[in-house]
Amino acid sequence: MNFDRGGGGLTPRPEQRAAEAIAANASSAMTAARAAIGTVRPLSERERRVIVTSMMLPVFIGSVDQSILASSLPTIGRALGDVHDLPWLITGFLIAATALTPLYGKFADIHGRRITMLIALGVYMTGSLISASSSSMLMLICGRIVQGGGSGGLVTSAQMILGDIAAPRDRAKYYAYFSVAFTTAGGLGPALGGWICDHLYWWVIFIWNVPLCLIAVALSLTVLRRLPRYDRPHRLDVVGAILIMAASSSFMLALNLGGVRYPWLSLPVLALAACAVLLGSAFVVRLLTAIEPLIPISILSDPAARLAILSNCFGWGSIIGLNIFLPMYLQTVLGWSATDSGLSLVILMVTLNASAGLSSQIIGRVKHYKALPTVCLVLAIAAVTALALSVSAMTPLKFQIILFLIGIGFGPTAPLTQIALQNTVAARHLGTAVGAMNFGRTLMGTVLVAVFGAIVLAGVPAHGPVSDGARLLTGTSAATFAEIFFAMAGTLSIALLAVILLEEKPLLETMPTGRV
Repeated sequence: MNFDRGGGGLTPRPEQRAAEAIAANASSAMTAARAAIGTVRPLSERERRVIVTSMMLPVFIGSVDQSILASSLPTIGRALGDVHDLPWLITGFLIAATALTPLYGKFADIHGRRITMLIALGVYMTGSLISASSSSMLMLICGRIVQGGGSGGLVTSAQMILGDIAAPRDRAKYYAYFSVAFTTAGGLGPALGGWICDHLYWWVIFIWNVPLCLIAVALSLTVLRRLPRYDRPHRLDVVGAILIMAASSSFMLALNLGGVRYPWLSLPVLALAACAVLLGSAFVVRLLTAIEPLIPISILSDPAARLAILSNCFGWGSIIGLNIFLPMYLQTVLGWSATDSGLSLVILMVTLNASAGLSSQIIGRVKHYKALPTVCLVLAIAAVTALALSVSAMTPLKFQIILFLIGIGFGPTAPLTQIALQNTVAARHLGTAVGAMNFGRTLMGTVLVAVFGAIVLAGVPAHGPVSDGARLLTGTSAATFAEIFFAMAGTLSIALLAVILLEEKPLLETMPTGRV
């Protein structure tokens, strides 16, 4: 301890006294929080089911937005007269969600899940209204960024709430409820987006869910009052969030402009790439040096947590990419309508989420719970590879069979990674850990969408016609989509390797109190 010499002897230095006071206050706050938690009556089975059922709505809202826009992009590009900025409707949304998801996790650990859910719903509704009233692509992109900032907290908060009321072994039976919401959103989103664009107005895509958000607000204000609290003091790493947003934006801009509006070796593209590298390096330094970084190193240092996050982000990154680029492939290569391309994706999302829900029941009841997800993930990789090999000779029946196999194959990986993460982190860190997992997933999805979007747009004239909404991207060949699908099979293979290396720890029947 550092001391100053005074007339009465040795006394602590002012900075030391301040640090001790902060530590004492934090300790007192935690003691009070634990005491309060101990006096709360445990939730009954009925109360748990009511809470989980009410959280199905924000899960649905946050999930449907990731699929409803995919089949609508060509129509929006035609309406606003801008094709080359279309990827920003996806990447802008994902960048905001990526940066803010870990902040939602820490904020929820500090102030509780209910207020976090209400903030996320408010931000999401604001973004929806901005997007629906947009008269230009720039305004729409800004609305999507705000919307993404809210969406980052919807599913994350719901997952944290599930972790608060269910131990790892019991999580599976409650995850089935979320699986229903995921399945409904995945099945409804592409078809609804295509139908709205063909029969109504494109802006309806961004405003139809506002009444659902208001219902979710009412449910959060009432149902979540009995939710247990695991409060812990945190520092929000706003600087880290700004750095990752700036690095991601620079990277996306370089990909978006390079080879289309500027040569790849031109000064603007090289400058953006340099900014991305510098800002990304600064973000890494921030993770290593900050007192409490955006993604805690303590979580990433645990092998089980690290592999669960790695498998989740590479697996879901591939699925996000498929959701975006399959409708483009169907409309530009096969000439399908927006409605037909949206309907074609229903089987992928329905089978994926149904498989996730059913497998979650098995994972919680067997000793070797990795076996089923491992075998199924091999099946998904084989199906994506078959998709890449068949892009030039695809039939509707063959396409539906391939999507069915992809959905069945990837589904079990989703609950496995979430259960494995909850099984290894302490309850007080669960919000931060879930935020870190969702951060990795959205970041990987953002990078894949940006890279593949640059490849798709490379063959489109920078100032070409935009009058034909169904064939805005006719410069894209089947071979280009084959390359994209082969790359997605590769990212799924990384997810498979992480699952294989993941330690199969016995699932806990109580909330974990480990070191992480």
